[in-house]
Amino acid sequence: MVQSVATAGVQDPALAALLQEHWDATMQRWPTWATQLGDHRYDDRLADTSPEAWEAMRTGLPYWLNKAEAIDPETLNENDRLTRNVWISIIQEAERSSVCLKEQWGLGPRFNAFSTHVRLAENHGVQTVKDGENLLSRYKAIPKAISGEIANLKLGISGGRVPTQESTRRTIDLISNALAQPESEWTILSPVATEHPDWTPTDLDTFRTQITQTVREEVWPAFTAYRDFLRLELLPAARPPDQAGILHLPDGKACYESAIAEHTSLSLDAETIHQTGLDALESIHGEFSALGNSLWETPDVQDIFARLRTDPSLHFNTAQEVQQKAEESLERARQAMPRAFGVLPQAPCVVTPIPDYEAPYTTIAYYRPPTSDGTRPGQYFINLYAPETRPIHEAEALAFHEAIPGHHLQLTLALEQGDLPAFRQHFRSTAYTEGWALYTERLADELGLYSSDIDRLGMLSFDAWRAARLVVDTGIHAMGWTREHAAEFMEKNTPLALNNIENEVDRYIGWPGQALAYKLGQIEMFKLRSHAQETLGDRFVLSEWHDEVLRVGAIPLPVLREHMEQWLQR
Repeated sequence: MVQSVATAGVQDPALAALLQEHWDATMQRWPTWATQLGDHRYDDRLADTSPEAWEAMRTGLPYWLNKAEAIDPETLNENDRLTRNVWISIIQEAERSSVCLKEQWGLGPRFNAFSTHVRLAENHGVQTVKDGENLLSRYKAIPKAISGEIANLKLGISGGRVPTQESTRRTIDLISNALAQPESEWTILSPVATEHPDWTPTDLDTFRTQITQTVREEVWPAFTAYRDFLRLELLPAARPPDQAGILHLPDGKACYESAIAEHTSLSLDAETIHQTGLDALESIHGEFSALGNSLWETPDVQDIFARLRTDPSLHFNTAQEVQQKAEESLERARQAMPRAFGVLPQAPCVVTPIPDYEAPYTTIAYYRPPTSDGTRPGQYFINLYAPETRPIHEAEALAFHEAIPGHHLQLTLALEQGDLPAFRQHFRSTAYTEGWALYTERLADELGLYSSDIDRLGMLSFDAWRAARLVVDTGIHAMGWTREHAAEFMEKNTPLALNNIENEVDRYIGWPGQALAYKLGQIEMFKLRSHAQETLGDRFVLSEWHDEVLRVGAIPLPVLREHMEQWLQR
């Protein structure tokens, strides 16, 4: 019997039935994601963004958990038992985080209804006339989706759950700047310029006319109404700078505790995480002193930070230089991968500039996995905005983290595992995913991938950045730090560029707990590797350990720990 992607590798009939039922429900709930994954059953739809849909999703969680817990783990083989454990962990985390009601206050330059919908065509793909009809249907559904987002935010206002003034203001600026662009630069109209030689002239003219008319008459007014709502209703109600943390929201303490559990998959309290960050920074600062003394005859950390921030020779001059450095770093990493990995991804990874409208408001880079059907490669998005503010020394560590051997290697290998059920291919335990990527920044040093000691300073810079996150995220959300306090701490303890610090602090404010995953995940990865080396001694082979860690997909850290212990015993 041929298995579906939802049940790949699963032997137990009850577990397979559960996974199939949930996967179908998930694809229907998130139709644009389904399209990205190659499931085209819902290509003409957008997700239901109404408050009722969110509440139905929350109230449905016990149903899925009960069905999973009813399956006796003792009757399962090893792989099915691992799948069941991962599944239960995911649902339990979702149940716990339901206290946050994040759709009522989660807003920022990266997460908003405009950014979600303006780039619909990128993942939709228009090859056939039917594809064009489906995209038009989705465009026509945007106003309703925007109305749902506004309804959620209005509930937030009435219940005292609101984003910060700064994140709201920056989102308004992003949307306003995009709305002010000439029509010829509207990203959402990019399908109009696409050539389709196999279409009839009538079909092509109809498609272009209908898409353009819908965007002009329905979509753009909906975006404008959304921007105006944010400016006129949400911004006056938003949290002031001295209330940056979610402890100032109803159920804020419980929400942050759930965020810690969700993103780290570990049972840690905020105070412990805070101290872990401080301890890690002390160690990393020692490495900075040693390398700074070797390079510039100064062991003073603040002097080193100041030079990294202000020396023009250590910054790019043009956007082309930023892109070229990224491409060179990826190519060098590709060549080295066979030395540390037995299994490598088939899908390529390409460097892609972050869109101009988004670049001033977002982070320095991010990664997007390839599509399952191979129509789009993995994409390493880099920020080319204001290249003179982009430090050269960070570029290599950034490429290794976001692409190879970081996110591209891990996420793409999970997608290419034919014997993993779909949810394990696509689920991303944040601490595993980001912990792996940060682990590879140090691995790159072991493999000799950094071009110079200047570039190794970038590795230390990024490690200090992730350690500082432990302090700042807990400081903001558990200890009442202001946005200004958080930015000052980052400036004192990392050499990050000041414009990057501003964007990063806003990210921590709007995405509680997520920033904790990187350093805590990296620490766990190195713990697991050290334990394996001590246990196996001369029999330890790094490539085999890497392959086993990556083979199982991005699973919660406690589940990974148990799995790797079983691997060692075998």
